[in-house]
Amino acid sequence: MLTIAFIGFGNSVVNYHLPYIERRNNIQVKSIFRREEDRIGDTDRENWYPSIQFTTYLEEVLQDSEIDLIVVSTHVDSHAHYAKLALEAGKHVLVEKPFASLVEEAEEIFAIAKEKNLIAMSNQNRRYDGDFLTLKKIIESGVLGNIIELQSHYNYFRPDSITPGFGLLHGLAVHTIDQIISLFGEPESTHYDVRSIYYPGESDDYIDIDFRYGMLKATVKCSLSVKIDHPKFIIHGDKGSFVKYSSGHQNKNPHGPTVVSFDQEAESNWGMLFYEDEKGKEYRESVPSEVTDYAILYEELYKAIHDDSEKPVKDEEVITVMRILENGIAAAKKEQQIKL
Repeated sequence: MLTIAFIGFGNSVVNYHLPYIERRNNIQVKSIFRREEDRIGDTDRENWYPSIQFTTYLEEVLQDSEIDLIVVSTHVDSHAHYAKLALEAGKHVLVEKPFASLVEEAEEIFAIAKEKNLIAMSNQNRRYDGDFLTLKKIIESGVLGNIIELQSHYNYFRPDSITPGFGLLHGLAVHTIDQIISLFGEPESTHYDVRSIYYPGESDDYIDIDFRYGMLKATVKCSLSVKIDHPKFIIHGDKGSFVKYSSGHQNKNPHGPTVVSFDQEAESNWGMLFYEDEKGKEYRESVPSEVTDYAILYEELYKAIHDDSEKPVKDEEVITVMRILENGIAAAKKEQQIKL
């Protein structure tokens, strides 16, 4: 059994952790720590989870001998602080993304974990999005041949929500950047087109980053000014192409625990595969979608903790993603004013 405690009780815990963990018989959530000031006017939600112990005393969690893993799900400014406290208390730690505010903080956390023979890992749960798992299945099948280009899009149409501040890279693009790194590793070179269109030099509201791996170019695009329904993934190889629209996510429930569906999505949203065989015969096929399940990460983490297997998100991958985020922010700050 893997026994877990959370530090923090925000949107991520309620919507992207608890609904998936509850289906696993070998994983249980024992307690959740919340600061007293965070509970003001927000205690009703605690009643949604009668089997979980809520506490405002951090030491109750840190000193609980039954807790194997502490999940840090707070504002990024406190990630390093709580992660180090958990490790010093002898607990494995899973930290929400971005893993830390600075690369140096992340390296310190990993060093402490190694010294204490514990696991510290970033919660890159979007590796288990159904649309990404479907893409990965196609790549691994080899049907596309040598991959030449991959486009990854994460877009909305929310221009009125854009405010000064650097949040799009850390809030949205971090997911798709990590997906690219998980597929191909550290890029040979990276080109940044990160703009502050609405607040020049003060935001990162347009993201277009190219990663080069030999002849392969992988592109992450992220914007809050895309009105059309754009494919999530477009990939081209020397034998064919694949297109997949977003599988979306569960509907949040403001009146009770979030309930997620593990049913396969409708055939109308399956990916489309176009390829030809060795004789030049062309094929067009719809590809059944994989199912989103963020608890897969916990299952793999369970194996790493109890069976000494390799953890699913490697330290060097976390550092690579963090450096890309830092360089992207630097690019946005240098961007000259662009008039719409």
